[in-house]
Amino acid sequence: MIPPVEAPPDEPPGEELLHRALGLTDDEFEAVGKILGRRPNHLELALYAVMWSEHCSYKSSRLHLRRLPTQGRRVLVGPGENAGVIDAGDGIAVAIRIESHNHPSAIEPYQGAATGVGGILRDIFTMGARPLAVMDPLFFGTPDDARQRWLVEGVVGGISGYGNSVGVPTVGGELTFDPCYAQNPLVNVLCMGALPTDRLVLGIASGPGNLAVLLGASTGRDGIGGVSVLASAGFSGDDAGAADDTKRPSVQVGDPFEEKRLIEACLELLDTKLVVGIQDLGGAGLACATSETAGRGGVGMDVDVSAVPRREEGMEPWEVMTSESQERMLAIVTPESWPSVAAICEKWEVRATVIGTVTAPEPDGGGRLRIRNGLDGPVLADVPAASLADDAPLYDRPRRAPVPVPASPLGPPEDCAADLVSLLRSTRWVYRQYDHQLFLNTVAGPGGDAALLRLAGPGLPPSERGVALSTDSNPRACALDPRAGTALVLAESVANLACVGATAVAVVNCLNFGNPEHPEVMWQLSECIDGMAEACRAFDLPVIGGNVSLYNESGGADIDPTPVLGVLGLVDAVHAPPPGLAWAEGDAVVLVGPRAAGTGDPYPLAGTRWAGECRHHHGGSVPPLDVAGHARACALVAGLVAAVVAGQPGPLHAVHDVSGGGVAVALAEMAAEAGVGCALAGPGGAEFDPGELFTELPSRFVVATADPDALCARASAAGVPSAVLGRAGGDRFRLGTRVEVPVAELRSAYEGNLPRDLGDLP
Repeated sequence: MIPPVEAPPDEPPGEELLHRALGLTDDEFEAVGKILGRRPNHLELALYAVMWSEHCSYKSSRLHLRRLPTQGRRVLVGPGENAGVIDAGDGIAVAIRIESHNHPSAIEPYQGAATGVGGILRDIFTMGARPLAVMDPLFFGTPDDARQRWLVEGVVGGISGYGNSVGVPTVGGELTFDPCYAQNPLVNVLCMGALPTDRLVLGIASGPGNLAVLLGASTGRDGIGGVSVLASAGFSGDDAGAADDTKRPSVQVGDPFEEKRLIEACLELLDTKLVVGIQDLGGAGLACATSETAGRGGVGMDVDVSAVPRREEGMEPWEVMTSESQERMLAIVTPESWPSVAAICEKWEVRATVIGTVTAPEPDGGGRLRIRNGLDGPVLADVPAASLADDAPLYDRPRRAPVPVPASPLGPPEDCAADLVSLLRSTRWVYRQYDHQLFLNTVAGPGGDAALLRLAGPGLPPSERGVALSTDSNPRACALDPRAGTALVLAESVANLACVGATAVAVVNCLNFGNPEHPEVMWQLSECIDGMAEACRAFDLPVIGGNVSLYNESGGADIDPTPVLGVLGLVDAVHAPPPGLAWAEGDAVVLVGPRAAGTGDPYPLAGTRWAGECRHHHGGSVPPLDVAGHARACALVAGLVAAVVAGQPGPLHAVHDVSGGGVAVALAEMAAEAGVGCALAGPGGAEFDPGELFTELPSRFVVATADPDALCARASAAGVPSAVLGRAGGDRFRLGTRVEVPVAELRSAYEGNLPRDLGDLP
């Protein structure tokens, strides 16, 4: 028998219907009524509004995400939980997750980015893993705009201020500037953690009579409606300016010191086996944590909303249930364990409050989520727990390819040296504001192709293994061809991991797109997912988690499709750092991989950084990807670097993959890092074609070695092309006769272009 629920008053005449104000469509409102068999009240509407939001329900993307491969021999936990988990060997599991905090960061960049870090950390330690590393792919409008500079500084400050305070290193990321992000900056955050495999725990409630315990901070009004007000709607033209103040209450406020205590308390609770299930409170707050844990376990839950600790007076039940206040976890514990749980939380100065009990499922299956005012008090809301997630709408939205924009003619580079200098941009200004050596596990940190860490930490079994991370995107290529562009993004990630000696084993994704109600955006999203699925199957990589961020639009203008892929790799033995980018005087410089495309234009420039930044050119097609050839090249480089990382002496001195900016930028970055020039040319001293310098053909690496003959012989045996370009040395950077620049000028551009763009240097 369902207890009676107070009916809401009639809608005042002339006012917007409540369900529309909360973000539910008329059809969704009707669906809620059918589930309940009656009209929902305000609190129940609020629960469905946040849980059926785009952010929580993936109602526009779920249909397409099902096409991704999610199984693999190392996969312990795939999509659907707080984080994906793989078996890394030696009794160690690795958890990984990537999330977006785009809209909050556009409104309040410091807190938006800081709480993005806090949320992703909780996703990791919810699984029983200690967070070990963070990465931050960031996207902004052009830095010549004062507001963009404010956003950059605020976001970087938020990531640094939260991550460093909690004690988790930031080991890499990306920084992209493009006008399409001017009103919609993208702040994506990845976190990786490790745990003993026997500590793994899931967010499932079980055992009628067990207690629902709220851990951590008190609940306030910050973050109310975050997933519906911000993450499930675009910005109007005014939202990027002064009107942001009207949405600031929807942005959460973080406390990294509370998070640090919460991490330690939760890990001790898991180590002592006092927790039956645990879930972090992120998007949709208690509404999500209570309904998802109950729904996964096929049980119900009674929640006493009056027991929830609050830091603001006069909060209504719907505000308490949907608040996204940070640093909170929901643990399911047995009544017998409660005294021990309370004692551990007191030790770590973490608030622990019993706010509910697990209830038995109904005779016809499933359980009820009941919100009460006192556990024996009146029922304020009564809904099937699983319906908040499992019965969310699933839309097959219309899809239509955008009308192709005729590409204007794109001539070859004319002043290769000037173009090259303008393209150099180190992110050192950003990562110098982060601590990337916390835990002292970081072997290769920011500034290289990928991060490499020792797989070590408190409570982990001893191991020689290492874990590598890379986050990559290519919105220029994805705007031209989202399917082929996404495949290129994955290929670049695999190549980046090879540069630190790692073999890729798993993928997570953060899919940043515009308004899904625009058929062109849905076409882009669908094509991107198909491109990812095809490439993951080709490289035998499971997708173990992800996030979809939609409605990244302003004034009807959508961002370019921006899938960000985080790829996890493993190294068998870590005893030395990888070679890095810096070559040495006298090294032979070898290009590993194809020099030219096999068909059509040998040096395609459409969609490259050079075309976009030097010519402001958009259009064309992306270069082809030979998956088999790419796999051979990456395996070759990974094997060479893994030997160095394992401590074996060898002739490999430096390695760098060729990606954004082409081989010219890759070579210039190596020279700038080393402070050593070079004299390079094509085979037999042939002149470089201008297009060859800036084309972004995949599957290529620059390797510096003391023994080019041995390297080329090994490449030939692996079926990988190679060519000796010349030698490193001197104080000038020469690429045939087309480029000659003093190394000092290269270094000045490489290290100073970004600070100058942001107004930090004259």
